[in-house]
Amino acid sequence: QVRLVESGGAVVQAGKSLRLSCVGCGHTFSSLFVAWFGQAPGKEREFLTDINWNGDSTYYVDSVKGRFTISRDNAKNTVDLQMDSLKPEDTAIYYCATTWSGVRSMGAHLYDYWGQGTQVTVSS
Repeated sequence: QVRLVESGGAVVQAGKSLRLSCVGCGHTFSSLFVAWFGQAPGKEREFLTDINWNGDSTYYVDSVKGRFTISRDNAKNTVDLQMDSLKPEDTAIYYCATTWSGVRSMGAHLYDYWGQGTQVTVSS
């Protein structure tokens, strides 16, 4: 069992930065892939980025590549998402999620545990 709790969501102006944090509770968290998804109003949950168990492999979708950075600290059981150069289209609820699969997975249905989400609103 893994419990995830996100924090850091806020209302910010376009061009600004925000840092989200995901804390994982459970002794296996440090061994799992962790991903961040975004769900914009009226849209499906979308994979944005993930990081492998030790942080030496990351992946970003094109829409956030170069602007978002995922990182993890296994000593603190945290996975952070640094979001720079924010755009109004980044407005969404952001979720962290983990999967037991042990491989990179982009489909939301492949993830086993989810946090409650944190709202990010970017104003123009």
